[in-house]
Amino acid sequence: MKRLFAMAAAAAFYAAPAGAVEIEVGYPYSHLFDVTYEKIMESFKKEHPEIEVKFRATYENYEDGTNIILREAVSGNLPDVTMQGLNRQAILVEKGIAKSLEPFIAKEADFAKDGYHQAMLSLSTFNGQVHGLPFSVSLPVGYYNMDLVRKSGSDKLPQTWDEVVTLCKDMRANGVKNPIFWGWNITGNWFMQALMWTQDEPIVKGNKVNFDGDAGLVAFETMKKIFRGCEMQNLSWKDALSAFSSGDVGMMFWSTSALGAVERSKGDFEMKTAEFPGIGGKPKGLPAGGNAALLVSQSEDPERLQAAWTFLKYITSGTGAAAVAETTGYMPPNKAANEIILKDFYKRNPNKETAVRQLPLLRDWLAYPGDKGLAVTQVIYDGIESIVTGEEDDMKALQSDLVAEVGDMLPK
Repeated sequence: MKRLFAMAAAAAFYAAPAGAVEIEVGYPYSHLFDVTYEKIMESFKKEHPEIEVKFRATYENYEDGTNIILREAVSGNLPDVTMQGLNRQAILVEKGIAKSLEPFIAKEADFAKDGYHQAMLSLSTFNGQVHGLPFSVSLPVGYYNMDLVRKSGSDKLPQTWDEVVTLCKDMRANGVKNPIFWGWNITGNWFMQALMWTQDEPIVKGNKVNFDGDAGLVAFETMKKIFRGCEMQNLSWKDALSAFSSGDVGMMFWSTSALGAVERSKGDFEMKTAEFPGIGGKPKGLPAGGNAALLVSQSEDPERLQAAWTFLKYITSGTGAAAVAETTGYMPPNKAANEIILKDFYKRNPNKETAVRQLPLLRDWLAYPGDKGLAVTQVIYDGIESIVTGEEDDMKALQSDLVAEVGDMLPK
């Protein structure tokens, strides 16, 4: 509700003229992106008063956003532009919901010079055609309350999960009741994929599970080691972010995306971010998080479609991408933003530079193939939660059960 009031106030300040073309937009994670869109809309409305943008109620997370778009496609009530997780684009392309952007790109002069270099466009390219423009890119990082870390007797930050567990025990021994939150419940089984990519292995290969071997068992055993060794509480991600921001959690492993929100809400303590720890050494890879802007309009009005394209292009331009970096912890996927607008930004904001240092590790955030992909995400989520709660203690048995259940859900 707060977001709707804020957007309404912005719209009133920059009132669209009579006859303006109206478009509708949906996006996820109001706690992360409300401030971003408010910042972007200030300049967008000045530059494009002929376009009126109406924002729909925000999606809870990426799975929620995809489910909503799938339902709206059936009911004929799609927005014009939707922001979707990088790992959720494929299903919307396969079902013909997300439109190819090639006809619009073809009409643009010097499109590549606007910062849309091929490495980032590839994140949203399917069958040789661009269907989305990446809006934000994130990687997992460690957040540390240095005041509580120093209670362990040292301010050295861990580089492996074994070192994390040791730090947890030292913090507990020195009066820190809740030393850690590890983001197992983040969208899309992202941290499970992080542990797989750390070993340079994807979670799926083609239509088959790929966590059935040694790498998968190591991933499950590593989670058990963290949850048990740190006596981690089973917090929702919202409660965890709140607990860390208030100074009750010593270290939090989460997406860099939340950095802006944490910085705005944190208590009076020193916070540092550091690279995501590895298994016995540095990670060999990490999954790219984030979202892309997709054109899903069901309108046949060329003016409305062009307006939607104008908005979509603007928010992913250097100006829009810079706003993403300045208000969140996401990295702009736009080259112009990184090299020109944000030239000195990361020097002034070292906590936001952590993820940038990890960019060489960037790997695909994989979607599970087939119509049951979202259901697979939930099955794996439930399996990991059984480790968190202590319901499941035999990791080899859990691995076997999940491999069988997920295998039956994937296309043959």
